[in-house]
Amino acid sequence: MSTVINVGMADYKTARTPDILMTAGLGSCIGICIHDPVVKVGGLAHIMLPTANGNPSGNLYKYADTAIKMMLNEILSLGASKMRLKAKMAGGSQMFSFPGKPPILKIGDRNAEAVEQELKRIGIPLMIADVGGSFGRTIHFDVSTGELKIRTIHHGEKVI
Repeated sequence: MSTVINVGMADYKTARTPDILMTAGLGSCIGICIHDPVVKVGGLAHIMLPTANGNPSGNLYKYADTAIKMMLNEILSLGASKMRLKAKMAGGSQMFSFPGKPPILKIGDRNAEAVEQELKRIGIPLMIADVGGSFGRTIHFDVSTGELKIRTIHHGEKVI
């Protein structure tokens, strides 16, 4: 019997089969899932901002560059092999429109780009992404199968 483990904003959790990791309210935030399909362990981080900018204080779980590293270490401690890890992500919406405003306000795009860069830097392939748009997402990540179920209001549900 599987347990659904809730991942809050600016947090991450890891799990073993048969558990499911879930996070709600992904607007400009990114839900990044990392999975080892052989030992069936994985993690889900709810990323709020691209980088901690070298600032080691505060909640490091909210930044792409720090949360992914910490989650990776925990996944490896559960028996995963870095060579088998694969990633999926969802979120990164532009929830509000600011015509004529600088790109720094496009936090969803910046979050998605930061997650991709961090995965590339540590050598984990990003298999698929469901990012962008102007709508929120709730995701369920099944560590048994690696499936990422994405639910949206007015845009339906899909599995990637």
